[in-house]
Amino acid sequence: MRRLRAWVWLVVILGATVPFVTAGLIMRPFTDFYTRYRVITQWTRFSLWLLERLCGIRYRIETEENLPQEAAIVMAKHQSAWETFAFQKMFPPQTWVLKRELLRLPLFGWGLALLDPIAIDRSKGRKAGEQLLAQGAERLRRGIWLIIFPEGTRAAVGEHKRFKGGAARLAEHTGAPVVPVAHNAGLFWPRKSLPQRSGTITVSIGPVIESRGRNAEEINAEAEAWIKKRTAELEAQGKENA
Repeated sequence: MRRLRAWVWLVVILGATVPFVTAGLIMRPFTDFYTRYRVITQWTRFSLWLLERLCGIRYRIETEENLPQEAAIVMAKHQSAWETFAFQKMFPPQTWVLKRELLRLPLFGWGLALLDPIAIDRSKGRKAGEQLLAQGAERLRRGIWLIIFPEGTRAAVGEHKRFKGGAARLAEHTGAPVVPVAHNAGLFWPRKSLPQRSGTITVSIGPVIESRGRNAEEINAEAEAWIKKRTAELEAQGKENA
């Protein structure tokens, strides 16, 4: 029954993608980023609402008061598809650093493109890094938050991949604050699968890491240490409450 509910959720939200993306494409020539964001992310809110109703997956946020007032760079653990939905509701208007190939996906990729992501071609090496610095600084100047998963790909529960340096270099380049985020979503919705377990995901927002006057290596090390430690704690708590 749980698997069936997860499939029903997936089918419904895929169907709901069509009107939202269509609306965004029609709006694009006449609206700014923030207007499109408000409209398109209603799909995300609907998806999370339906996920709770069908699959019993809820969430709670710890230390939300740590969020700064200015546009920031969120460096977060990446365990499942869940955080790509939920962060849109948790944080101010945002865009993401992602693989360019995702924009080629029918409907879903078109919707992503409407929200001004920084689409990186990883094979470009240095040019991809320069693109991140230039476009990331431009988004932050516009007040748009950036979501970056520094591990580069989803990690299984209990697994920690080495942090790549792009987010930290962008923080050093712009002086924007860094918000480290840990969670245990992988216990409920593992990578490369549908939602599997009902319960409450915990998202922990760490103390802001100030980047002015610091180098990328220091910023990256501080963010990685906090996220790694807090993720392990949240995973242990989630297993105890299973």
